[in-house]
Amino acid sequence: MTDLRERRAAPRTMLTDQPAVRVREGREVHLLDLSRDGARIEHFDLLRPGSAVPLELPPPFGSLAVPAKVVWCRVIGRKQRPGGDSHLVSRSGLRFAQLTDAQEAALAWLLGPQHQTAA
Repeated sequence: MTDLRERRAAPRTMLTDQPAVRVREGREVHLLDLSRDGARIEHFDLLRPGSAVPLELPPPFGSLAVPAKVVWCRVIGRKQRPGGDSHLVSRSGLRFAQLTDAQEAALAWLLGPQHQTAA
């Protein structure tokens, strides 16, 4: 099996506090890791691979909105939501698509010097 790290175009930063971010129609998800090329998120229910899901990062991340596509989605279990309903919990990999220069620069700044490329 191919080691996933070998296929990554950019190193990712694991986020220990897993901040809440938003995707499509304001759906709240948890950000697990972030790179200049994409992100891994945890969320209720499923996201369809290939679908567009704009990712809205909150103010600690500079209130940045970036276009993204779902690359993969896997069910990891079930969890009860407040109110008692049980729902699937999934993790998805997102790839950022068609970032502007300003969005790329903002991501590089957020991720730190090791993620910045020379101009």
